[in-house]
Amino acid sequence: MRECMKECWLAKAPCQNTECRLHMEFEEDLNCTLIAVKKHGPMTLEQVGRRHHISIVRAKQIVDAALVKLKKTLKRQNTI
Repeated sequence: MRECMKECWLAKAPCQNTECRLHMEFEEDLNCTLIAVKKHGPMTLEQVGRRHHISIVRAKQIVDAALVKLKKTLKRQNTI
């Protein structure tokens, strides 16, 4: 668990570290992606979109692009 996440979780206060790559502007989840996952578990594209202020379609595009990258990486690792 990241140190900043622990501090926010224990203090029940939104994270102010906007430089963190896991920071998001969603105070319900204390502005932390890790806290959101810990609280809610797997989320729908709609939930992810709401937290990151993007549409469901854009969230799907990002997921699809990440899956393509993962498949390429796995394919490269299997050929080595």
